[in-house]
Amino acid sequence: QVQLVESGGGLVQAGGSLRLSCAASGRTFSLYTMGWFRQAPGKERDLVAAISRRSGDMTYYADSVKDRFTISRDNAKNTVYLQMNSLKPEDTAVYYCAAAVVGRPWPPVRSDNYDYWGQGTQVTVSS
Repeated sequence: QVQLVESGGGLVQAGGSLRLSCAASGRTFSLYTMGWFRQAPGKERDLVAAISRRSGDMTYYADSVKDRFTISRDNAKNTVYLQMNSLKPEDTAVYYCAAAVVGRPWPPVRSDNYDYWGQGTQVTVSS
């Protein structure tokens, strides 16, 4: 069983930055593909970014965040990060960290690819 705990959300003005962190329990963090999803009210939960297992040599970004967000991982700290720059009001959502134990064809965009989920952290971007 893996527990994921997000932190770093909050209220920020448009154009600002936030860095989300997701701390994972367990000894096998480096074996997991990690993803960040977000869900706005009335909308589906969509993949924002993903990073491959171990070295994280493969990354994926949704078109809406490409060139603004950066996903990274620190396996020594059992932590995955999402650096969010140039934030826009449309980025407002609950952001969820997720871990996929079993590898899938890249990119793992479907939520059912993921086995463990954090509780979510609210990101609100004001205009």
